[in-house]
Amino acid sequence: MSAATDPGTPGVATASGRFTVLIPARMASSRLPDKPLADIAGLPMVVRVAQRAAQSAAACVVVAADDPRILQACAAHGVQAILTRADHPSGSDRLAEACTQLGLDGDDVVVNVQGDEPLIDPGLIDAVAALLPTRTEASMGTAAHAIASLADYTNPNVVKVVLDARGLAHYFSRAPIPFARDHAGLAWWQGAAEAAAPDVAALAGFAPLRHVGIYSYRAGFLRQFPALTPAPTEAVEALEQLRALWHGHGIAVHVADTAPGPGVDTPEDLERVRALFR
Repeated sequence: MSAATDPGTPGVATASGRFTVLIPARMASSRLPDKPLADIAGLPMVVRVAQRAAQSAAACVVVAADDPRILQACAAHGVQAILTRADHPSGSDRLAEACTQLGLDGDDVVVNVQGDEPLIDPGLIDAVAALLPTRTEASMGTAAHAIASLADYTNPNVVKVVLDARGLAHYFSRAPIPFARDHAGLAWWQGAAEAAAPDVAALAGFAPLRHVGIYSYRAGFLRQFPALTPAPTEAVEALEQLRALWHGHGIAVHVADTAPGPGVDTPEDLERVRALFR
């Protein structure tokens, strides 16, 4: 790990662009038990994620864990980690506690890197962190990339985002949005074969965007977020970020040129990532 992970130098949102990466890690997973400790080429997955994050410009990389076994694995490989409560309902709640434990100031920028992204691009972390110092109207930052396949566009597990004229998130949905009424036939909407689908990138003059699950926050807002009343749209879509929009908080979006590396949600995902490391 680089000197950037020194626990005595928390990231600060200054003109220099310093920030802290927090990686929430919990042992319970219905599809992949003990996921943070899953072996990837000889290292626990959460350590792989932290090592990738340390290649970014972050001043500090910290794993926010819910189990002492995660702390032990991180300590064995020089990764800073803190123990948070095991009963947090979401990753945002866990990171809010981590901000308090680390003593981060309200304007400090925090980037939430998921603990199941061992191939996260350090450049993407930097890009999302850089949003907030220049976008004072936004409370959060995130990322997206153009959708290039019909399968992704119609897949409810692929979250879509529509931006407004300022590059802020207008809405997130599991549904195919925006839906180009006059540019797509019913067969395409129902999931026609890829070969029969029109060029998605040309659809209505722009490509639909896939949301990438990485977020930046100001620490003060992150501590406030769990106390906000859950939004009706959040409950319908099962998308926590809709709570911020519901309460009038802007979310700035970095549009990446390429899709991120694959994450790990299932045993099959884990084997694919292991093969890439081999």
